[in-house]
Amino acid sequence: MYAVILAGGGGTRLWPLSRVARPKPFLPLLGGDSLLQRTVARLSPLVQADDIYLVTDERHGPLVREQLPDVPAANLVLEPVGRNTAAAVALAALIIERPEDEVMLVLPADHRVTDEAALRRALGAAGSLASEGRLVTLGIRATLAETGYGYIVASGAGERREGLPTFTVERFVEKPSPERAEELLAGGRALWNAGIFLWRRDAVREGLRRHAPHVTGPLEEGLAAGRSLAEIYPHVPATSIDYALLEPASVEGAVSVVPADVGWSDVGSWAALLDARAEEGGPRRVVGDGETMDEGSEDVLVHSAGGRLVVTVGLRGTIVVDTPDVVLVCAREQAQDVRRVVDRLVAAKESDHL
Repeated sequence: MYAVILAGGGGTRLWPLSRVARPKPFLPLLGGDSLLQRTVARLSPLVQADDIYLVTDERHGPLVREQLPDVPAANLVLEPVGRNTAAAVALAALIIERPEDEVMLVLPADHRVTDEAALRRALGAAGSLASEGRLVTLGIRATLAETGYGYIVASGAGERREGLPTFTVERFVEKPSPERAEELLAGGRALWNAGIFLWRRDAVREGLRRHAPHVTGPLEEGLAAGRSLAEIYPHVPATSIDYALLEPASVEGAVSVVPADVGWSDVGSWAALLDARAEEGGPRRVVGDGETMDEGSEDVLVHSAGGRLVVTVGLRGTIVVDTPDVVLVCAREQAQDVRRVVDRLVAAKESDHL
């Protein structure tokens, strides 16, 4: 087994800490190591450093080398521009020279897992299934009707691998409405989609050629002609691996899921980070990073990186992020809307704050 870590994405919902120059995967949001460093560490001893590959924006190559000195520089796949996960997976499957029947593990660089041993057990079971040619994903046991995650609906019957249950995927559901999320949770067969996949190198290439030739075609033709990725990538559409491959393959019954209860979060927003940090620190729901002081607040996260003391008094359900050039204050329940601010800054060409 070898691992392909996707260290892309802008982490716009974690602005103003996550920026173009140092986005979410490279930040120590959970204390100590960055999310990327934590992701690599939890793969050991299942995958060794020489068998770990990174797909990232070429601008972030120096950050990867700085944070992961034990991963060979040759194991970096640098994209000239982000084209979402389908392009990243297809590129990795094409240019990383590994045996055709070897299992490729694909996972994001910036998620949180608290039970790492359970994750490795689930990956072992999924790898066993993937070695037979199945496309396999991990599904996180849903605990609430979350609208910020995609869902995987498992079939009613399955088999066991290495002591763990596995199921055929019935369908994928994109981020649902609150009502639809409640229905999925009540149905008892829905899992959160964590974006963790396992498949043989030949299986994913064949699947992409069949279901997403618009993604693999420009890559294969350009690489065969000796063109650079800078020349090729403008012709590659930006789409997710879920939409390009997993959804159509699941209609044919070719996708399996291994349910996993591993203490997972995508740490995708300030609200999600508050949940993760409050859980790790105990029942008190006031989380402070940097130079902070609080008096009588509840359900509050304060991040001080602006070089000054940030004081909060009597707040409820609030996020406060202080950086040298931007101060963000938002309601916890609207933390997902931070990305809209970034969209406005992009439209206004306010690059100094991006």
